[in-house]
Amino acid sequence: METILRSATETVVISPDRPLVIIGERINPTGRKKLAAALEQGNLKLVQEEAVKQVKEGAHVLDVNVGVSGIDEPRVLKEAILMVQEVTQVPLCIDSALPKALEAGLAAYQGKALVNSVNGEERKLKDILPLVKEYGGAVVGLTMDDSGIPKKAERRLEIAEAILEAALRVGIAEEDLVIDPLAMAISADHDMAMETLKTLRLIRDKLGLNQTIGVSNISFGLPDRHPINSLFLALAAMNGLTCPIMDPTVWEMRRAALITDLLMAKDEYCMNFISAFREKHPNPQD
Repeated sequence: METILRSATETVVISPDRPLVIIGERINPTGRKKLAAALEQGNLKLVQEEAVKQVKEGAHVLDVNVGVSGIDEPRVLKEAILMVQEVTQVPLCIDSALPKALEAGLAAYQGKALVNSVNGEERKLKDILPLVKEYGGAVVGLTMDDSGIPKKAERRLEIAEAILEAALRVGIAEEDLVIDPLAMAISADHDMAMETLKTLRLIRDKLGLNQTIGVSNISFGLPDRHPINSLFLALAAMNGLTCPIMDPTVWEMRRAALITDLLMAKDEYCMNFISAFREKHPNPQD
C-alpha cells in the first residue's frame, strides 16, 4: 500500500515497506502562543522559519494549520501555503476544520497534498471527500463520528471501514486514504495507549491502509513527555503506524524514529541513522 504525495519538485511515498515518513507538526497555533499571535497579526515569517527548521531536522512532509479564532482562515491558509512553498520543497499536509479553508489551500498548492482531515461524521464526509477528489489529493480519516471518539478499537475499525467505503464511492483510491486511529491522553484514561495500538493492528491487518497519529497526544498532562512519546512511537510503528505527526526538531523524537526504522529492517546498513547521527554530532567526542 503506497500513498504518494508530491510537491512541485519532490515525491514522498508512505508505505509499510518503507521508513517512517515524518509529518512535521510545528506549523500549528494550538498550544503555541508565539505562532498564534503572529498569525493574528498577519505575520507569516514565523511560519516560514518553522518550515525551514523542520525540514532541516528531518521532516518529510509539513502539516500547515493556521486555525486561530477571528482570522480569515481561508485567506491566511492560502497565504501560508504559498509562503511555505517559497522556502521548502517537501509535500504539505493541509490542515483545517473548515472546508472553505481546505479548498483555498488546495487551490494554492502545487502538487498532491495530504488533507487533514475527514472523519466518520456524515457532514464531514459529504463536505470534504469531494474536495479531495476534485483536487487529486490524499486524505487523513479520523476514527470518530457523530457519537464522538469510541473507546474500543473494534468500533474505531468500523468507522475506518465506513470512511473507506465513502471515499471509494466518490472515486478516491484506497491508497489515498490514511487512517488516524487517534492517540488519547493516558493521563485521563490509562487504557488509551493499548486501545490505540490495538486499533492500529486491526486497521493494518484488516484494511492494509497507511496510518498516521499525533504521537505527543498520548503523553498530554504528564511530566517527562519526550521519553513517553519516543517509546509510544516505536510501539505504534510495530503495530502499523507509517507516517507519524511529530516534532522533528526534538532530537529524542527524531532519533526514536530513526532507531525504529533500523530495528525494523527499514534502514539498509543503518545508513540513515548513521548519517543523521553524524550530522547531529559532527565532533566524534560529542
